[in-house]
This record gives sequence, C-alpha cells and structure tokens, in this order.
Amino acid sequence: MSVTIRPADKGDILALAELIEEIERFYGSTQFQPLTERQSQVEQALFGSPPMASALLVEDETDGLAGLAAYSFLWPAAGSSHSLFLKELYIRDTLRRQGVGAQLMKELQTIAAARPGCSRVEWMTDRDNPGARAFYQSLGFAEFDGKIIYRVDTSTT
Repeated sequence: MSVTIRPADKGDILALAELIEEIERFYGSTQFQPLTERQSQVEQALFGSPPMASALLVEDETDGLAGLAAYSFLWPAAGSSHSLFLKELYIRDTLRRQGVGAQLMKELQTIAAARPGCSRVEWMTDRDNPGARAFYQSLGFAEFDGKIIYRVDTSTT
C-alpha cells in the first residue's frame, strides 16, 4: 500500500480532530470533547500565532488520513541547543507493521537535522506499551532510564 507523508495544513483540521478521537479511543478513553472544540484546539495548536506544535500526516490512497506524528521544538537540550520532541506517533491499525512508522521516524530525524541548532530527537512511551517499545527497539533506539515524568492537570489548580 502506498502512503504519502506530508506536513499538516489548514485543510486537515477536521480530519485531525476526528483522528484525535480515534487516538483517544486507542488509549482507552470513553468520553470525548465535542468535535467543534477539538477542531478549534487543532487549529490553535498547529496554525495559531505562534503555533504550539507541528504535525506530519500519513495519507493512504483509500482511507485518507491514517496517522500522524505531532511534535514541537524544545529548548534547551544539550548545552544551548534545542531538540525535536515527538509528542504523539499514531498509525491506524490497517497500516501498522508496514514500515509507515519507520518512515515517520526517519522524516522526523530529517526535519531535526535540517534545523540549525537542533541536537536530537526525543520522545517517550508508556512502560506498559510493549508494542511501542518493541517498535522503537526494532529501529535500533535504546531506552533511556534517566527521567521521571511528572504531570499536573491545570483544570484542577
């Protein structure tokens, strides 16, 4: 199956908002924001001034939008450089195990290498996600044991 990987554009807002619900379902959510609210958030995140994130999209010839890699640049990384931080990598199950995720990871590395001052690509996955861990290991990436992640929900503060 042939796929196209390309940056998101404003014409993708609705499809991205729909895909975000699919991603949430994949992670076990059962309650979702209204579609119009998700659309507004996608538009602000990717096309606001300034944009908060970027996204590469996967399109296939039959199902349309079938995956994404959402990322941002973070500073500082090593010294005064910055890093490309991959926040979400998702491929619809119909395209999994066909090399699409590997293509996305390679494209992210290309984007990072082309950006002056970007010293690395970073991401994380859940310890209880053996599929994702096996995928990254299959690409030759080693797990880094040195970080503990903290999170606070700002709607409760």
